[in-house]
Amino acid sequence: MFLRHIKAHRSLGRCLIGRNNHDLTIAELNRELESVFGEPPSLDGLSSSAPQVSDCASPISSCSEERASLTHVDSTGHAKMVDVSSKQESKRVAVASCRVLLGPKVFNLVASNQIAKGDVLTVAKIAGINGAKQTGNLIPLCHNIGLTHVRVDLTLNEKDHSVEIEGEAATTGKTGVEMEAMTAVTIAGLTIYDMCKAASKEICMTDIRLELKTGGKSGYWSRTK
Repeated sequence: MFLRHIKAHRSLGRCLIGRNNHDLTIAELNRELESVFGEPPSLDGLSSSAPQVSDCASPISSCSEERASLTHVDSTGHAKMVDVSSKQESKRVAVASCRVLLGPKVFNLVASNQIAKGDVLTVAKIAGINGAKQTGNLIPLCHNIGLTHVRVDLTLNEKDHSVEIEGEAATTGKTGVEMEAMTAVTIAGLTIYDMCKAASKEICMTDIRLELKTGGKSGYWSRTK
């Protein structure tokens, strides 16, 4: 498809309307571009091998290829809850992790169980397990899942004065438990902050992330793979 070059001022340049549909289409596109940018597009280097205008040119495109990965968005761009009724049930497991940077002072208080509110690690562990079970109530578009297992482990790391948190969630069902595992470690970390905030306001939660998941259509995934 060729663009016809004519001699004219750049500010008033026009593409001649040809005798076929291709030329009509190009002329119409040139008029639209000129109305936006104030001048016609450069014709240098264009040939019949030039790529056609794509329906997916915009980064906020409604193309099906881009939306295929956004399962919580419908065809009109609105949020939706995914219908999993047609999916096959499988055993699903997810592991997530998080770190809470305490600083030397608070770390020593936690390690010696001298925080005024009580046993920080035990309370945070219970809070994390409870958080996993409440994920469907906390995250609007998550399904309510019947969990078969929740594990939350907290380990003191003296090297950087942190608490390392690992959470695991499991179920046999039609949707995954990644959010349950991540909610578990997040709630556990927030509980640590709540119990220790009187001793320091510089406590920092960091590196909340999924470590691995199994089951479902996508199968096994691991951050270290």
